Amino acid sequence: MNENLKQQLARIKEYWNTRSKKQKVIGTTLFALFVLSLSLIVFFTTRTTMAPLYSELSPSEIGAVKENLDGRGIPYEITEGGTGILVPEESVDTLKVDLAAEGLPQSGTIDYSFFSQNAGFGMTDNEFNVLKLDAMQTELGTLIQGIEGVKDANVMINLPQEQIFVTEEAEQASASVVLNTEPGYQFDEKQIKSLYHLVSKSVPNLPVDNIVIMNQNFEYFDLAGAGSSSGDSFEQQIAVKKQVERDVQRQVQSMLGTLMGADKVVATVTADIDFTQENREENLVEPVDEENMEGIQISAQRITETYTGDAAGAGGIPQAEDAGDTATYLEGTTGTGDYERSEETINNEVNRIRREITESPYKIRDLGIQVMVEPPTPDDPDSMPDQSVEDIQQLLGNIVRTSVDESYNADLTDQALEEKITVSVQELNGKVTFEEEPASSIPWWVYLIGGILIVIIGVLIFMMVRRRRAEEEEEFEEELEEEIEELLNETESSTRRKQLEKMAKEKPEEFAKLLRTWLSEE
Repeated sequence: MNENLKQQLARIKEYWNTRSKKQKVIGTTLFALFVLSLSLIVFFTTRTTMAPLYSELSPSEIGAVKENLDGRGIPYEITEGGTGILVPEESVDTLKVDLAAEGLPQSGTIDYSFFSQNAGFGMTDNEFNVLKLDAMQTELGTLIQGIEGVKDANVMINLPQEQIFVTEEAEQASASVVLNTEPGYQFDEKQIKSLYHLVSKSVPNLPVDNIVIMNQNFEYFDLAGAGSSSGDSFEQQIAVKKQVERDVQRQVQSMLGTLMGADKVVATVTADIDFTQENREENLVEPVDEENMEGIQISAQRITETYTGDAAGAGGIPQAEDAGDTATYLEGTTGTGDYERSEETINNEVNRIRREITESPYKIRDLGIQVMVEPPTPDDPDSMPDQSVEDIQQLLGNIVRTSVDESYNADLTDQALEEKITVSVQELNGKVTFEEEPASSIPWWVYLIGGILIVIIGVLIFMMVRRRRAEEEEEFEEELEEEIEELLNETESSTRRKQLEKMAKEKPEEFAKLLRTWLSEE
């Protein structure tokens, strides 16, 4: 084994000495790159990736977690000025579960579990009330932390003292809430209203008016703006206007983006909203048959009288009993005469309609759409066919006509539509381009180093194979030359032997003299 190793080292040394200076420099550089690449790959594949276990904790909580990790022998890093801690990424989930089972991190606050764990005698009423209030504040803060956009919540509750005597009006509680919100997060009016009701229903005898909510930037969340649902607040009107404009803009952008290309269309929408709200009651009476102005006959009475005799005829003015009654008298002459009386009574029923109407809180009074389209050849506006521009104007006109309220749609002529729509054909400059994130989390330079390493390994393997083949060829040539020499030597000796045998048979005397001569020379 040592002999083989020495032979290999000798061959490598001999091969290195036979190389030129340039080849030695290239070989040394390739070997250094190979070692460097291998070292980088080993470093990045074997290093431990750290991930945050907890963040924004107090120093005492970080200390408790650190002590537990030291006992487990798990590596960690303390960051964020002592408020965060990092652990190996593969251990984050397991550690969170294990530490939570051990009650870590301990926040130092009191919740309702304190009473179940420390129930016993010896606690005064005042101590119990203080602990109960602290637990109520902690539980309410934890409840608010579960809401989206809230990182932390501090709650202060002021409960009224119990009165000895019963009074008609009970004293009310009050609460102050400070929210630590996520950067840039905006609460809408519905969420603010829900926060007020959540706090109000969590504390006994706490009206909404006695609650104050603010964030860490001293910005108050006022309930007055969140309680309006009729569209009479300025903030809500602006929000509705923006919502209408945004919905129409998305519709136009999606439609034209599918037709022309998503990066070739830019659309803006301006809307005029009428926020006038009307509540009215209508009591209408209408005929059932509007054409003949008649109602439905629900009852009818017809009376016909005929008289013949010497008495005087009936006279006087008949009296109508109803608007639907008709009476006819035929009067005769004085003395002997005849008369005939026909009476018809009809009761008609009409439509009696009672309506309580509440108009919509807003109506779209006017709508304007501005569209910029990039032609197929960006620097040539004439490459956009006129028919395509007309089609776009017609599509936008249909959107405007169907979006505007019917009460304002009567005067919306074709000329008025053209004034509300603008289509501009020109090259779009300053397009926003987003870099596509790589699908793999491995950096690009790792692939580069891997490719260089593969090339280096391939070159080394090629050189080793080539050197091996050259050595094998040299060994083969040497062996061939030795075999040829041996063959030649064997041929000469066999020829001489045959000659000596022939001489011994034919001329034994001369053969004997030759042997004496050889023996004497030796």
